[in-house]
Amino acid sequence: MIALVDCNSFYASCEQVFRPDLQNKPVIVLSNNDGCAIAANKHAKALTEIPMFQPIFKIKNLLDENNVSYFSSNYTLYSDMSRRVMNTLRAFSPLVEEYSIDESFVDLSHSTDLDFQNLGSIIKKTVEKNTGIPVGVGIAKTKSLSKLANKFAKKIPENNDVYVVDTEEKRRNLLINLKVKDIWGIGKKHTERLQKINIITALDFAEMPLDWVRKEMTIIGERLWRELNNEICLELNPIPDAKQGIGTAKSFGKKLTDYTLIEEACSFYVSEVADLLRQQKSAATEIEVFLQTNQFSQSDPQYKNKIIVKLYSPTNSTISLTKAALKGLREIYLPGYRYKKVGVNLTHFVPENEIQASLFDEKTKIESEEITKVMDILNNKFGKNKVKLAVVGTREKEWSLIKEHRSPRFTTQWDELLTIGKAE
Repeated sequence: MIALVDCNSFYASCEQVFRPDLQNKPVIVLSNNDGCAIAANKHAKALTEIPMFQPIFKIKNLLDENNVSYFSSNYTLYSDMSRRVMNTLRAFSPLVEEYSIDESFVDLSHSTDLDFQNLGSIIKKTVEKNTGIPVGVGIAKTKSLSKLANKFAKKIPENNDVYVVDTEEKRRNLLINLKVKDIWGIGKKHTERLQKINIITALDFAEMPLDWVRKEMTIIGERLWRELNNEICLELNPIPDAKQGIGTAKSFGKKLTDYTLIEEACSFYVSEVADLLRQQKSAATEIEVFLQTNQFSQSDPQYKNKIIVKLYSPTNSTISLTKAALKGLREIYLPGYRYKKVGVNLTHFVPENEIQASLFDEKTKIESEEITKVMDILNNKFGKNKVKLAVVGTREKEWSLIKEHRSPRFTTQWDELLTIGKAE
């Protein structure tokens, strides 16, 4: 049996963990630069007059009138809370597939507790006790069924956020109560096609002729059909595949005309992606840099450009990658524009232990790799970005994201730990 454990309203729940005063209160989380609402807890969702994905300045009065608390995105906190949830799940099984930041598949096939309804309730209570994050648990024989079971667990209050598909009756009950659009892997176009031929529920799809599914929806549709009929096609993958590309791009808090500030932001982003590259023990052979103005501005002249810089040899050295990125940035930068975003992408990876050394490798390249290793050791010991390249500078506040409503990073920063004052 496989459990799909999914955190409820994850971003909003993370904000509530360290704010007991927000329990049972409406909470939403904003996008980068405090642009628009992107996540909400169930109490905020119940206020149907508050639309999601609307710019905050358009709905601020509504939020204030309804006493909705809103927060800037705090991805450092969310990432660490996710790690705590996943570590808790590993107490129930050594095989945990982290599907996303807020959900995981857990292999329960070797569990000594064969009362899966009880086990699901224990998982739910343990995660909430250890982390403060509420979760839903769906348990079934296949990944696709466990995904639907999780959705059904949250949909019906009587399920108490746990639903187990351990009988044929429960399988049919699950499928008949969910729509085709709820099936994991069936997108909008296939949903519309199926609805046109009167395939409305998940059970309708599971009872379709397999030949039709195979012909019209290829091998992907066939796997889903078999999974919904209790046939395992999608194996658990507890060891994530190495990424084939790593990138980041964030809008500046304000439009920039100063090239040196853009250069600092670009260098900072390179250090972030280079660190991720080293974590998966890969090296990149190309780096892409792109730069653009605000495409939504009606008053500013528009410009955007990108460039791919091929590296002399594969590397994951922050120094080497930064040099290459800034070389590309200089080529695409044009003065006279107010820039809104810069970004970098690393591509074409090779394993770091398979890099073929060259007789013509420069001494400086070897030295940069050694310096990068020392920087990693120091940053792991004293904290992220305690040691960085001089080109990153110290003016992050002049180009970083707007985070006027960011909560403290309670779990990762000493100076932001939760403090409890004396009672007067």
